[in-house]
Amino acid sequence: MLQLPHQPLQVAAVPTQRTSAREDQDGPWHAEAVCRRDEAGLFFAPSKEPTAARLSREEAAKRVCARCPVMVECREHALLQPEPYGVWGGLTAAERRVVLARRRRRETELKKSASAA
Repeated sequence: MLQLPHQPLQVAAVPTQRTSAREDQDGPWHAEAVCRRDEAGLFFAPSKEPTAARLSREEAAKRVCARCPVMVECREHALLQPEPYGVWGGLTAAERRVVLARRRRRETELKKSASAA
């Protein structure tokens, strides 16, 4: 399985209510999403998808994300929502759970060290 560097990736089902600093400049971030031209099925699993098929589909979705100009915005959207399904910003739902757990752990450690100082 090809492992890409930690880069934010993008997804097909793009929200319409998300606002960001980018919207103020050029319109909604998702208007620039590469995945808008791809089939949504690439980014979301069909029910009872075999593991090998899921892994292959997710890698294909991540390749789309890797060339997306709004990958970071998409990833942050998925982490802040949080989006429970699909590939968003180049991360699967499981990968996003890991990122969120690391962020929570880091915040806890920072609070502990700030209170100890």
